[in-house]
Amino acid sequence: MTMEAARTLRDEEIHQLGELAAQLRVDAIRCSTRAGSGHPTSSLSAADLLAVLISRHLRYDWADPDSPANDHLIFSKGHASPLLYAVFKAVGAITDQELVDTYRAFGSRLQGHPTPALPWVDVATGSLGQGLPVGVGIALAGQYLDHLPFHVWVLCGDSETAEGSIWEALDKAGHYGLRNLTAVVDVNRFGQRGTTELEWDLDTYRRRMEAFGCQAIVIDGHDLVAVDDALRRARQATGPTVLLARTLKGKGVPEIENKPDWHGKPLKADLAERAVSALGGTRQIRVTGPRPEPAPPATAPAAEPPDLPRYDRGAKVPTRNAYGDALRAVGRRPDVVVLDGEVSDSTRADRFAGAYPDRFFEMFISEQQLVAAAVGLQVRGYRPFASTFAAFLSRAYDFIRMAGISQADIALSGSHAGVEIGADGPSQMGLEDLAAMRAVHGSTVLYPSDAVSCAALVAQMVDRKGINYLRTTRGGYPVLYDNDDAFPVGGSKLLRGGDDDRVALIGAGVTVHNSLAAADELAREGIGARVIDLYSVKPLDRDRLVDAVRDTGGRLVVVEDHYPEGGLGSAVLEALADLPEPVRVAHLAVGGLPTSGTPTELMDQAGIGTGAIVAAARALLGKTG
Repeated sequence: MTMEAARTLRDEEIHQLGELAAQLRVDAIRCSTRAGSGHPTSSLSAADLLAVLISRHLRYDWADPDSPANDHLIFSKGHASPLLYAVFKAVGAITDQELVDTYRAFGSRLQGHPTPALPWVDVATGSLGQGLPVGVGIALAGQYLDHLPFHVWVLCGDSETAEGSIWEALDKAGHYGLRNLTAVVDVNRFGQRGTTELEWDLDTYRRRMEAFGCQAIVIDGHDLVAVDDALRRARQATGPTVLLARTLKGKGVPEIENKPDWHGKPLKADLAERAVSALGGTRQIRVTGPRPEPAPPATAPAAEPPDLPRYDRGAKVPTRNAYGDALRAVGRRPDVVVLDGEVSDSTRADRFAGAYPDRFFEMFISEQQLVAAAVGLQVRGYRPFASTFAAFLSRAYDFIRMAGISQADIALSGSHAGVEIGADGPSQMGLEDLAAMRAVHGSTVLYPSDAVSCAALVAQMVDRKGINYLRTTRGGYPVLYDNDDAFPVGGSKLLRGGDDDRVALIGAGVTVHNSLAAADELAREGIGARVIDLYSVKPLDRDRLVDAVRDTGGRLVVVEDHYPEGGLGSAVLEALADLPEPVRVAHLAVGGLPTSGTPTELMDQAGIGTGAIVAAARALLGKTG
């Protein structure tokens, strides 16, 4: 394709768009210079693209950012926040004073990279390669669930096309034929330390985009007529589109235009003054872009509690099975959506897919896109559950971290956790996931020991805020609880206990069963041992732990199928750190590198089997075998 376009704008319109683009550039310079930091040159290169978009193509009611009919604008290149905030000023969403005086200031909502502290920002960006994958999730909601004509526009930088997540996004956009998604790539040739991988090789960019099933439109990103024509074509396309816009970094400022070593550097006051002058001075243009058509009123999801699966006490049921059964039960709510990473027959998410295929999205082996799509779906008000093996969520950890910054409400499930999985070996064993998920801002971490508690926790995850993580077990273990038992998040269960308890055995998931077996053996020796099921790892039931300390003389055995760093033991020790009473904790965790074997062999080798728990309890009591 060529960079030429039919002349569709009048001279007056071209002049107005040019003036608006100049204002965006000036304001990006003014706010970053005042702040003493920021990325003005990355903003200057994309100013023409945004001037045309917000004036003529972005259908958005700025007075009603929650309108379901609004288009979505995502700055995947979040460091170009000076441009985004200049856009917000141009449309009247913020004032010139807020833009110039508070950008990047302590306590300001105009942070260094965009966050949903601003009502017009869907998700936090700034970690490159994330905006487009999230946009795929929003577009999936619009095309397949909402059935609304809104469009998702994502401004990407050329540097971030080196991220694999961008290609995961383009692949899924092509697979699902997302006609409501357009990526606008600002190909300004310069990254942080020099030129980008492809520089201005737009033909290679084009061929790569087309190979993923996207229509590529190559344009001069400073030709306002070409930009307008390309955006119009993108809106009318029958599949996903990518605008490859050749631009100049620092466009409009002769002293820095198309020159290296200006990434992330604000202009000093004297240079900023000359730049503003070269751009024609400060302006106060107010833009009124197109408005969306009114959307039909949203239907509230069903409020009645789900009919959760029921299990017989003592029956051996894997918690991953209970996860799938519970998903199918909560799926009666039309806002529940499930995604999986091509392992749904293992995670048991296929049980939801069989019942509600229109609300199940297969992300294949693309864990970054899996989490990103969940974040995008929750932007549209859905309650997404995303599942894969616990170990494989590590591939998507940056997306989970950023979801926390976005204050996203999503549910994640990691199956096949710990050495308990058996013969598959360490590459498949999630042994770091509890630590990783506990560290995410605002997260909830749950690790049920049986099918009943698992189903009850899944039901609560539907409406729980923040990042919710559920760890499930591969093998089948006896059902411990009655179907009507309650499992509040932040709680725990006392499975064994009495007035003469001398030690407390604390576990979660599979180690609860090992602890019960150890308590039986200790009882035969005349040693009273209470067993606590800490199914809620975060938040933790501190009161239950304090009672255990005081009732047992401070003797605790914490056992977990996880590496010792950051997991259940760390959570317990952190909770008791300020307790005045002395506490002696034997922390049993997976200390070495596992191999293949049976679950029992591997747990024994790791030092978390029944025998190791018994030995640790004896040691705390000063006894030997």
